[in-house]
Amino acid sequence: MNRLLLLLPLLIFSFGLTAQDLFPGRGAAFEDDIVPRVDITIAAGDINAILAPGNEESDVEYPATFMFTDEEGVDTVQQIGFRLRGNTSRYSAKKSFKVSFNSFTSQKWKGLEKINLNGEHNDPTISRAKICWDLLKDMRVPGARANHVELYINGDYFGLYANIEHIDEEFVDLRFGNKDGNLYKCLYPADLAYLGDDPDLYKFTSNGRRAYDLQNNSDTDDYSDLANFISVINQTSISDLPCELEAIFNVDTYLRTMAFDVLVGNWDGYAFNQNNFYLYHNTATDRFEYIPFDLDNTLGIDWLNRDWAERDIYNWPSGSTDRPLFERILEVPDYRARYTYYIEAFLEEDFKPINLFPDFDALQAKLLPFVTEDDYYPLDYGFSLTDFHNAFDDETDYSHTDYGLKSYILARRENTLTQLEDLNPAPYLFGERASTASVGQQLSFQVNVQEDESVNLVQLCYQLPGQSFNCVNMEDFGNTGDGLPDDGEYGIFLSPLSSAGNIEYYFTASDNQGAMKRHPVCDNFTLEVSNGGLQLAINEFMASNGTVIADEEDEFDDWVEIHNYSDQSIDLTGRYLSDNPDNPTKWAFPDMSISAGAFLLVWVDDDEEQGPLHTDFKLSADGEFIGIFDTDAAGNGLIDGTEFGPQETDAAVGRLPNGTGAFQSVNPTPGASNEPLGTGEGIVIKPFEVYPNPANDWITIEAPEGSQYEAQLFNLAGQMMQQYRWNGKATQWNLQMPAGMYILLINENGQAIFSTKVVFQ
Repeated sequence: MNRLLLLLPLLIFSFGLTAQDLFPGRGAAFEDDIVPRVDITIAAGDINAILAPGNEESDVEYPATFMFTDEEGVDTVQQIGFRLRGNTSRYSAKKSFKVSFNSFTSQKWKGLEKINLNGEHNDPTISRAKICWDLLKDMRVPGARANHVELYINGDYFGLYANIEHIDEEFVDLRFGNKDGNLYKCLYPADLAYLGDDPDLYKFTSNGRRAYDLQNNSDTDDYSDLANFISVINQTSISDLPCELEAIFNVDTYLRTMAFDVLVGNWDGYAFNQNNFYLYHNTATDRFEYIPFDLDNTLGIDWLNRDWAERDIYNWPSGSTDRPLFERILEVPDYRARYTYYIEAFLEEDFKPINLFPDFDALQAKLLPFVTEDDYYPLDYGFSLTDFHNAFDDETDYSHTDYGLKSYILARRENTLTQLEDLNPAPYLFGERASTASVGQQLSFQVNVQEDESVNLVQLCYQLPGQSFNCVNMEDFGNTGDGLPDDGEYGIFLSPLSSAGNIEYYFTASDNQGAMKRHPVCDNFTLEVSNGGLQLAINEFMASNGTVIADEEDEFDDWVEIHNYSDQSIDLTGRYLSDNPDNPTKWAFPDMSISAGAFLLVWVDDDEEQGPLHTDFKLSADGEFIGIFDTDAAGNGLIDGTEFGPQETDAAVGRLPNGTGAFQSVNPTPGASNEPLGTGEGIVIKPFEVYPNPANDWITIEAPEGSQYEAQLFNLAGQMMQQYRWNGKATQWNLQMPAGMYILLINENGQAIFSTKVVFQ
């Protein structure tokens, strides 16, 4: 039985993004419950050439076939490119490989163009990189997904490998919702030191490649953004650095990365070895994002004769050369305090034995059978199964792995706790949002606040056209568009404006120790209130639908409710729905109108094949933007939209009153008028059965007894063909319908409660 609750009460049919998700699910490619098998089939001469002595530095790709075997079966991709990858691993007995799905033909696998199969030859656990990628996610730093696979080449077992997501345009598009910005791969000696204002100065080469190697946009090869970024880092006074740097760089994510690096002992990244990181110019925010890369030299691995478990967390760089980004950030008092806070938080919440050691034990047990059969495992350093066991617990007998995983965690925690300074960071404000608004629509503002002490006061300071700034208190009560009570998100509603204009605004937050933060640090945010026009609104949405409402395929997908709050029908033809204000034409509405007062439900599920009101993008439960945009002829102007923060499963956000009110938590009522949270019952899915299906001249509808129901039958052009009322339980509806597919909608007391597809023969 389908439990779809479609849309249709008052609408007329007649018949188009990958959403930002900083932490996408593992997907089939990086599933972690099992160890999938990867098979590479390649010509014998080609694999011999790849592995031949003297070809270690070759990046020549050879055609091969890729097969991925997991619990779902075998997935095969023909004509992939296969080659060596890595640095020192190229000269190891257990080599690392790159798989490129798009080298010889335009194709992807599971949304990926490339993956990295790393032998992890110098790590007796074969696990440090994978563990660190998981820890980065715990630190809320966007990074690669990873798992373990067993690798076979032409039927021969090459051993247990780490399967690491490749950082490329697909990677940034999945996380940031765009891929047109410059993506730089930064390798030694990428120290971010100032060389001058000329962008071409940063195109210098080392070891046969650019230290700041632009991975895309090669046609323009424009390093102006990087040169400006490096200039701001180095040439700005410490007092002005927050203002200048936060305008062009995601400082908070980098502070988290700094805390991660010093705790896991990642000496082969930027802060110590001026190596192994990416910079992406996120065009949605116009700010650079720092992305870590290559995390195998961590958690006690050492090639430099240093004890990384004891190293000073505030003096992490080597001191022989400058690391201006790391060092100058720590000269800003607020940044130093927040960096300290993130280290403390990581130690308290994630980086501790009670959390990590059971995972280490489970990982060790899972990998043991595959290591036992791995003939390449002992070839480079003589690793034995005894070393594999010891490397998870205690030190090993090898000079570059003085620590086992558990012994490193214990030592690093102990030393770090003695080094932490007693600092009080100002509250950190992020995730700011303001409702798009027209004259007569209520205004709403939200911001998230994070800190280690209780927040004392959060304010919105705003300036209406022609007036001076006014500051008002924001609340975290759950009834001002701010999500749940006491969840760290603050909100406030302002009365509608009577005339169009721009509102300038900023947020402030202070704690009970007097530390205060302004957001943004400099300048103000701007909200444009327009004269209005189409009275069409994003009225309600759900970005994490778990059990509330199912679509035609009985799938619980994201949905958005569109509301026409005017007294006239509005034509949606040529208008768009999008999750990216910089790309307003992502999905075109079908050729249809929405009646006066009607509610239209759109499934935002990235599955257009399921019907005309299924989009080609999804909403992100981590928060993003959703908006309605005008026709091409009207310049694709924004009609209505909103940015929203992290969403709970089965939680709905909607306007109260409908169409013109500010967004707030509401009872889920897709396809019907919004209800305040805690009132009414929201959507109620009732158990109906409809048969036979396919049908000829009649259908039987079985329904709960005792209620008055109304059934409506719509064709795929949205026209209501038949209407029928009856009192509950089974009824037979005699129909004479032309052959084809129809939508059956059942209402109770004016509210849609069930819908399904019906085929007439």
